[in-house]
Amino acid sequence: MDAGIEQLIAAIGPRLRRLRRSRSLALSDVAARTGLSISTLSRLETGRRRPTLELLIPLARVFEVSLDRLIAAPETGDPRVHLEPRLLTTGGVAVPLTPHAGRVQAFKHVLGPREPRLSTHEGQAWIHVLAGRLRLIVGSGEHLVDPGDSVEFDATTPHWFGPADDLTVEILHLFVPDGERPTTRRIP
Repeated sequence: MDAGIEQLIAAIGPRLRRLRRSRSLALSDVAARTGLSISTLSRLETGRRRPTLELLIPLARVFEVSLDRLIAAPETGDPRVHLEPRLLTTGGVAVPLTPHAGRVQAFKHVLGPREPRLSTHEGQAWIHVLAGRLRLIVGSGEHLVDPGDSVEFDATTPHWFGPADDLTVEILHLFVPDGERPTTRRIP
């Protein structure tokens, strides 16, 4: 077999171990979520078992990464990120900027006028207004946020955001699902 392919295959096990550890998962956690045995997972991570699609697909699902990321496929030569806008059922468009769910999820939202409907979920939200004016309701407070300004809040508090007027608002939205807070650092 080609030496380059052997190197790609040999790198998969250590990559699986790093992904598992970065998510603070034990082999038993991954085994329970994938249906693979702890022994199989251990042998994959140490390179004593050759990875197959039947083994890698459930692992990609658990780690919420693409197969390309597990395998580290050769570059295609196209450095562009191919964004896929999604229509929101509540009105507007969201463009995921991070390809897979992970610690931090980033979106660009273009939101049109809509009625406020408070929601809650786990995590921490950070929003930066790119264009237009944002109306943000968090708990019993209401805030108007101008372009260039940022806000952050605990998403377990009932909240809603949308345009402050009859125009659209464009925002950059970072969502940290595990409740960590994004840290803003000013560099002189």
